[in-house]
Amino acid sequence: MSRIAGVLRRTFGIVREHVGTDTSGNKYYKIPEQKTWTGRHVRAKRMIEAANPNEYEYIEGSIPMEWDAWIRGRRKEPPSDKELLNNESYRQNIKLKVKEVEEKDLALQAKEYEDGLVATLPNTAAKGHASTASFGKQEISEDPTSTANTFQPGSWIPKK
Repeated sequence: MSRIAGVLRRTFGIVREHVGTDTSGNKYYKIPEQKTWTGRHVRAKRMIEAANPNEYEYIEGSIPMEWDAWIRGRRKEPPSDKELLNNESYRQNIKLKVKEVEEKDLALQAKEYEDGLVATLPNTAAKGHASTASFGKQEISEDPTSTANTFQPGSWIPKK
């Protein structure tokens, strides 16, 4: 039987075997190792037929991690439907837990600000460039200052 299948493959080209489909509609195929009509060995390959074949419409994350690992050869067997469902529910649980922790953290920060345990951020903005000597100072300096293309002369105050 394998001899007949080999003759058919060599005659009609590559035969691909459907392995599975993900929730997005992407189809995954495996091309088994085979010989060409010249007798050369062609190693086994894995491929995907995208549900949305336009490359510019690809969205990051449209291929599940489990299928991506199978395509890249990081795992031998394709993922089962049960494994995909378990992993998706696990990811959803993690997202919910992260949201709860963030809400608790924000509530704790607000309480600490109210109790005075944490200093509030100042609402002042410093004028000038950070490399100048007068950065953040409100008083007039005796020395002239320069920031980019503007020049501000210093004020002369007689010394006592």
